[in-house]
Amino acid sequence: MDNQSSKRRAALLYHAKPTPGKIKIVPTKKYATQRDLSLAYSPGVAEPCLEIAKDVNNVYKYTSKGNLVAVISNGTAVLGLGDIGPEASKPVMEGKALLFKIFADIDVFDIEVDTKNVEAFIETVKNIAPTFGGINLEDIKAPESFEIERRLVEELNIPVMHDDQHGTAIISSAALLNALELAGKKVNKVKIVVSGAGSAALACANLYVLLGVKPENIIMFDKDGVLHNERTDLSDLQRRYTTAKPGTTMAQALKNADVFLGLSAGNILTPEMLLAMAKNPIVFAMANPVPEIDYNVAIATRKDIIMATGRSDHPNQVNNVLGFPYIFRGALDVRATKINEAMKMAAVKALACLAKELVPEQVNIAYGETKLAFGRDYIIPKPFDPRLISRVAPAVAKAAMESGVAQQPITDWERYEEELMERMGSDNKMVRLLINRAKTDPKRIVFAEADQLDVLKAAQIVYEEGIGKPILLGRKEDILELKEEIGFDADIPIFDPKTREEDERRMRYAEIFWKERQRRGISLLDAQKWMRERNYFAAMMVNEGDADAMVSGYSRSYPSVVRPLMQLIGKAPGISLIATTNMMMTNRGPMFLSDTAINPNPTADDLAKIALMTAKTVRMFGMEPVIAMVSFSNFGSSTHESAQKVRDAVAYLHKYYPDLIVDGEIQTDFALNPDMLKAKFPFSKLAGKKVNTMIFPNLESANITYKLLKELYKVDSVGPIMLGMDKPAHIFQLGASVEEMVNMAAVAVVDAQEKHKRLRDMVIKK
Repeated sequence: MDNQSSKRRAALLYHAKPTPGKIKIVPTKKYATQRDLSLAYSPGVAEPCLEIAKDVNNVYKYTSKGNLVAVISNGTAVLGLGDIGPEASKPVMEGKALLFKIFADIDVFDIEVDTKNVEAFIETVKNIAPTFGGINLEDIKAPESFEIERRLVEELNIPVMHDDQHGTAIISSAALLNALELAGKKVNKVKIVVSGAGSAALACANLYVLLGVKPENIIMFDKDGVLHNERTDLSDLQRRYTTAKPGTTMAQALKNADVFLGLSAGNILTPEMLLAMAKNPIVFAMANPVPEIDYNVAIATRKDIIMATGRSDHPNQVNNVLGFPYIFRGALDVRATKINEAMKMAAVKALACLAKELVPEQVNIAYGETKLAFGRDYIIPKPFDPRLISRVAPAVAKAAMESGVAQQPITDWERYEEELMERMGSDNKMVRLLINRAKTDPKRIVFAEADQLDVLKAAQIVYEEGIGKPILLGRKEDILELKEEIGFDADIPIFDPKTREEDERRMRYAEIFWKERQRRGISLLDAQKWMRERNYFAAMMVNEGDADAMVSGYSRSYPSVVRPLMQLIGKAPGISLIATTNMMMTNRGPMFLSDTAINPNPTADDLAKIALMTAKTVRMFGMEPVIAMVSFSNFGSSTHESAQKVRDAVAYLHKYYPDLIVDGEIQTDFALNPDMLKAKFPFSKLAGKKVNTMIFPNLESANITYKLLKELYKVDSVGPIMLGMDKPAHIFQLGASVEEMVNMAAVAVVDAQEKHKRLRDMVIKK
């Protein structure tokens, strides 16, 4: 089977198996009992019906209208397939529905209308509009699409947008703004040549004019040649761009042109035409699947080119998914009556600004990049950038409010942005808090495995974000080579414990270690040998004040990394055991789980100490701990020794720490269900509270739980966070992601801040 046949088969199987299509309807209410069904339908459903009859706006309160968009097409201009009919367009419309859901949590019905008559199409959409909070028009051929959209925008009181036009215009406008900045050109001076005069090309030109491009500086071509005043086959919208003389060729128009916008056909822009363009030419070749000029040909022809295409296998993909999900999200959330020019422009500027921010590592991983950064190959964000929803949707919502089309204004923008992130299944508030806190007083942090690419990437982010001041350990030649590969050109300290240049420091560290441990079976030779190992060396750097914190463990097993930390750094004064906690970023908010990595079978005394250390860490994150000491039993329902030790730990905490909100032993379902807990155990200190911390009876249960959450539900984890260490030393999970390592580095910095603060306070008291 050739490659093309294989791809075709894979595409057909994807759409056909295991269930035909790509979307389904899922109930959002309980339906198990007769009572549930009587509320869902007759007779209970009459009550919301009557409320809506009294006030039509109640439809947003009692139905899904406010989060429901219709994707509507008649199949007359489907992708690159043309007029293939409404049924054949359905896979594309389902695909659009999928994108709405996964990128912005918007529910969609795809609707395929069997008519090419403009009036019939408009009447159909108007008649079904009461069902929806917004209308996304899709794959309707020009010029009919212009009239359909214009009429529906005027005659409906919900947002309507023809994404083929405006989506491309919005994304390419953001790209244009940033490309002009990189090229050092002014928007009101540039000369633009447009190949294509259909709906997308005209929408792009119109939005470019709003950005400041002069209409007389735009020369537009369609399949019949240049648009000029003597042509009688042009629409009123096209006549706006009849700026050239009859007979003008594209080659002539491109001489000294600054921008080429292609929304037409493949391979119509030749290398000779490209060479004739002005310095730092901007080329948006967006015909699919074959661009107006091949990407590799273009960059080989002009080294100063700034190029975008519609393809995902080249830099700067102009992809409508960067816009429409978030534009509709913002419009729906303020119940906008339309999507106007102000809202589109807000989306443009939000996208342009986002491209200049430091790119999250998860985006680099998703696109197989070593490092994305604002420049010629990165002028617009990538579609899988998780920040898009929290940047574009609020910008659109604000513009709707400011332009007077919002019926339900937002007042708490911080809470709104948190809700947007929660829609995408990740509550990053605590991570933002952690990183912001680290930035207030960055500390020197040793990365003990800096000759590992991902570890070095984490160190780079820590440095560039101002989270900490990295110190790199490992083979210097390897680190320097990797730094060059990822563009990490900062002058960062690099130490290789095995080299001669570190002889003096290594011997000094060994001498100190030996004197502390000589009566525990450690010889000076042993100490000197161990100081060649990076984790021993890093720990001594922290002990001796040559660094403030250390992180390690990416490429080594947990026990092998813990051992030197226990030997060299040890427990903090007054602490009798070390433990760990993991902060899990769940849908209900951050949850701390302890002890996830150190103590196999803690005693009642150990559990109490683990609870106290965890509570201290929870407070470090700005939260008040609400602690469930979990077990397989509830408040004495079992006499098993495992349950008994949890009860004993709780009794100790209640007696000596009465202000601490902690209780147990309790099963996890009761701990996590406040209503069930309050009804069954109203006496509990947890009744009416939202548990955010769970202490497990043994390592087995804690470790299984946090890894189950992480893998089964893709819950982000920060940790394991070391508890009880004398100095800030933290261990990565084996093979941790760059993002996880950055978060752990921030934990180490905050830990160093806390320990420094306590030491300072002790000195002041003395």
